[in-house]
Amino acid sequence: MNKWEKFIIAIQKQLINSQIKSPSVFLIDHENNNRGLIDTNEALQLAESLELDLVVVSQGKDAPIAKILNYGKLQYQKKKRQSQSARPTVKEVRFGLNVGVADYNLRIEKAVQWLSKGDSVKFAIRLRGREHQYRDQAGELLDRIANDLSQVGKIQSLDKRALIVQVIPA
Repeated sequence: MNKWEKFIIAIQKQLINSQIKSPSVFLIDHENNNRGLIDTNEALQLAESLELDLVVVSQGKDAPIAKILNYGKLQYQKKKRQSQSARPTVKEVRFGLNVGVADYNLRIEKAVQWLSKGDSVKFAIRLRGREHQYRDQAGELLDRIANDLSQVGKIQSLDKRALIVQVIPA
């Protein structure tokens, strides 16, 4: 099988209802019970009586494996899964230089939750006005953040010039 045949197979849609041309199918009913090898017309009648669709799940050697389910719902769930897996999630947390202990701990706990779910977290320290005199303290705060999150994530980037640290799940 060359790369073009694989590509054509990949873009083919699933066969449903009357598109199934094989004389018999291995049937899995709507309650996930294996019904075995059944005549395709009989399987179609069973699906129609339940007001559901007969969908080919995979092409078997002898006969395709078909399942009775709601095809529209299957398409919706597949599309939803693709959109969720496609978007990278980066959560951003902003600090001032004089952040309180309680606020700092709360934001670190939230970052730990996000990292455990698989999201990456970006911390930014914002300096205003005369706070720019204390850039060294902001750098120490960045180091403290990186140290506190080293157990649950690893540091992707630590930029003391821009006062940003990005942590990804370990």
